[in-house]
Amino acid sequence: MTTLHWDTLRFDEKGLIPVIVQDALSGKVLMMAWTNRAALEETVATGEMVFFSRSRGERWHKGETSGNTQRLRELRADCDGDTLLALVEPAGPACHTGKESCFHNPLWGTPPGDPAFLGTLWRYLQKRKNDSPEESYTARLLGKGITRVAQKIGEEGLETSLAVALQDREGAVYEASDLLYHLLVGLLALDISLEELWRELASRHAPK
Repeated sequence: MTTLHWDTLRFDEKGLIPVIVQDALSGKVLMMAWTNRAALEETVATGEMVFFSRSRGERWHKGETSGNTQRLRELRADCDGDTLLALVEPAGPACHTGKESCFHNPLWGTPPGDPAFLGTLWRYLQKRKNDSPEESYTARLLGKGITRVAQKIGEEGLETSLAVALQDREGAVYEASDLLYHLLVGLLALDISLEELWRELASRHAPK
């Protein structure tokens, strides 16, 4: 990991700086906490998120007791250098309530749907693939082999295209959801990560 440019960071009068924690895979905002230089140095050294608890007045290694650690993938500072963004790989829920994210209390507005759900679904399927085939369709489908997985992708792709051709909006949403699920299972079968997909898509839109 590259060396932190400490001179670009602006800690407050108590030596603290806020950290927004985001799932590196899904983009979901998981939590917000505070850190100081010592905790930040430990985070960089260990590769796991360490904060400073203002209520307890002490170092706080996220997941040290619960096991819900957060592996640091990337650390960014905002334009003013007074707020950090940590992109992490979570080993469990971020919130003490057991919720995936601490930001689960709606206050205003109508949710348009969670754009980060694809990453959440991916993590769920990664767990389900190792479950009993009697209990998990994902495990059962993967157990039938790559040919069957590919066949299901083809079937769902055809049904999606037919719904689009017929201008069946409701059917297109339903079939596209099935197609997306089976595409994810296909990636799992080939041990391809979503990150590889994101990189490929991003490369196609990179400035020429």
